[in-house]
Amino acid sequence: MSDFSPQSLSQLDRARFSAYRSNLDFYNGTQWKETSKNRQLVFNYARIAVDKVTSYLMQGLNFACDPVEQSGQSKATAQAAEGVLYQVYQQNNLQELDYETELDAAILGDGCYKVTWDVQQKRVRVTAPDINGIYAWWLGDDLSQVWRVASRYTLSRDEVKLLYNRKPDKKASVITELWTPAQFTLFLENEVIEDKPNPCGFIPFVIFPNLRQPKQFWGISDIPSLQESQRELNRALTQLSRILEVSGNPIAVLEGVESAEDIRVQPGAVWTLPPEARAYLLDLLQGGGIRLHVDYIDLVYRCLHDISEAPRAAYGGIERELSGVALEVELQSLLQKVRRKRTIRTSVYARRNQMILSLHKQFGRQDFTGVGHRIIWGQVLPQDRAREAQNEQMLVQSGVHSRRTAMDELGIRDPQAEFEKWLEERRIILEMNTENKARSTRGGSRERAFAAEMESADQS
Repeated sequence: MSDFSPQSLSQLDRARFSAYRSNLDFYNGTQWKETSKNRQLVFNYARIAVDKVTSYLMQGLNFACDPVEQSGQSKATAQAAEGVLYQVYQQNNLQELDYETELDAAILGDGCYKVTWDVQQKRVRVTAPDINGIYAWWLGDDLSQVWRVASRYTLSRDEVKLLYNRKPDKKASVITELWTPAQFTLFLENEVIEDKPNPCGFIPFVIFPNLRQPKQFWGISDIPSLQESQRELNRALTQLSRILEVSGNPIAVLEGVESAEDIRVQPGAVWTLPPEARAYLLDLLQGGGIRLHVDYIDLVYRCLHDISEAPRAAYGGIERELSGVALEVELQSLLQKVRRKRTIRTSVYARRNQMILSLHKQFGRQDFTGVGHRIIWGQVLPQDRAREAQNEQMLVQSGVHSRRTAMDELGIRDPQAEFEKWLEERRIILEMNTENKARSTRGGSRERAFAAEMESADQS
């Protein structure tokens, strides 16, 4: 790559990385613009709102592989592909990794997955590189056509020696990976230590935005929209806290007194005042003034919920019993936000699964051509399991759904294995019924013969 230098990366995307740091600091509680020696309270609703939406987003994530052709071989291939995906998910602990990556994307604004083949362990490895070290180049106005990706990270001296058998002078060295569909180049600082054809055959990165900014490759974070209302909530609560503190330790106000050295506000204190002097305690709560502060805090709190699109009901704060439809209306803003994110994530996880199957085909020598895979999302709202099962039963009986699709919708992790268990149980039950029926028939004949003999004996 004669036109690329690792040094040039330090001049790129400075505004993006600055926004990453600012958003992360705000999420971690650094929310006052200016620090002060006085009390500055932080009620970090921004962090709770981000965590809450991410939890709803990742509810019941699942996937399924389907054969393109309805033949025995295609079905077996689809089942094998699904087994490979589940194996990769378990080996890489992707349930935890996916949640962490989604949370990181919600805070910073972007996320990234890397899918490669581990030569030593002979398996697919899925990681989530720090987006602060990811650079991407795309073709013109087509943001989906990424033709080059650079990944930058730091390794210690021992790690460099272990991985690349080099002994750098520095305690820590910067590693830069440069990927194109055809070529892979590895830099140690500014030195090329490896340059070879791309072993994957594709750029093994899936870079995605938290929420899509129109006509922009990089996404937007959930944090900026919450900053103003969060800061105002912190300020209002801090102000109210100071008022209550002063009211609990009242200020003595003296009028017509030149010196107040011996004046103390304490139980049993006796003040000696000159004639025509006046003394009283300053009451900051008189006239219902505290109610104005509380009402304003409630207004800011409501604005924070509206802007975050996470109503109070999402936190379990429903003061009345609601039906399923009423609860859905109550949480409609949250559902819409989750759907916007899932629209983006569906293609992200589908692309990642495609990379996993491609690497397994290339290095595991197992061809998954003719297999389609789809992402299945769990229900955001609590569901009536019995009612949902009844609906799926009606769809299966009417021919709208197959049993496999019904099990997918109900969240069965391995529908094919479950269906095979059902077939085996059905076969055993049918055999038992057939055997019991035969015994019952034979037993009835003996009983009728015995009754006939008894009747004959009585007559004689």
